[in-house]
Amino acid sequence: MNYFNYFTEIETRFLERRGSILMLSTLDWALIETWREAGVPLQAVLRGIDDAFDKHDAQSLRIQNLRGAHRPRKVNGLAWCAQAVLHAVEQAKEAAVGAAPARVTEPRESGFEADRIARYLERNAAFLTAAAPTLPAPANTAAVETAIRLRSLSHEIALSQKSGCPTFGAHSSADRGNTSNLEPRSSSLEDLDRTLTVLEEKLLAVLLTVTPEDQLVALREQAARELAPYRGKMQAVQIKQVQQQFLQKRLLESHRLPRLSLFYMPHQ
Repeated sequence: MNYFNYFTEIETRFLERRGSILMLSTLDWALIETWREAGVPLQAVLRGIDDAFDKHDAQSLRIQNLRGAHRPRKVNGLAWCAQAVLHAVEQAKEAAVGAAPARVTEPRESGFEADRIARYLERNAAFLTAAAPTLPAPANTAAVETAIRLRSLSHEIALSQKSGCPTFGAHSSADRGNTSNLEPRSSSLEDLDRTLTVLEEKLLAVLLTVTPEDQLVALREQAARELAPYRGKMQAVQIKQVQQQFLQKRLLESHRLPRLSLFYMPHQ
C-alpha cells in the first residue's frame, strides 16, 4: 500500500460505505490528519470504518424488521467511526503480540515521479506568491519566503533527476533509460515531506499571530459544534487534536493558501 495514499484510501472507503458522493468535511479531514500523525495504520482505519458501518447496518435492519417501513439514519461524518477505529487499533496490537515479524518489502511508489513532485511544488509556490499581497505583515513575507523555498526544492529535484542522483533514481533497470519515470526512494519522499510539514507549520504559526482573536474564537466554536455529536465516540486528547487540525485547515483555506504535504498532491 502506497504510504501517501492514506487520505485517499480512507476517503474512498468511507464514501463507499456511506453510499454518498458528498465530499468529506473539514472536520473529517482534520480527523484523518490526527490519525496519520498518531501513526494509526491505514488498515486499522479501514477495518474500523467497515466495523462501524457493519454494526450500523445490522442495527438499521433490526429496527426496520421491528417497526416496518423505516428510513435508516444516515451517517453524517467520519468521526462517527472514531471509536471503532480505536478498537481496530487495539485488536491489531493484540494480534501482533507473539506474531512472527512481517517480512519487509519495498513497494514501488506509484504516482510519485520526480517530475510530478517538482510540478506540485511549483504549483504551491505559485499559490503562495499569488496570495502574499492579500496577507497582513508578517504573513505576507512568510508566504513569499515559503514560495522561494518550494521553488528551490523543485529545482533540486529537477537537478537530481538530470544527474541520476541515487536518492532520485529509477527502481529497476528497465526504468533507468526513462528519465520521465524516475521516482524518489521512500526515504527521500519522507525526508521531503518532513521538510514540507515544517514549512507549513512555520507559516501557520505566523498566520495564528496575525489572525484577530474573535476570528480564532469563532473557528474554535465552529469546531466544537461540529464535534459535539461525536464526543462520546472520541477520547479527550483526540478531540483536542482534531479541533487544532480543524483550525489550521480553515485558516489556510480562508487565505487561499495550499497544504504543502505530499499527502495533498493530486494523483490525476
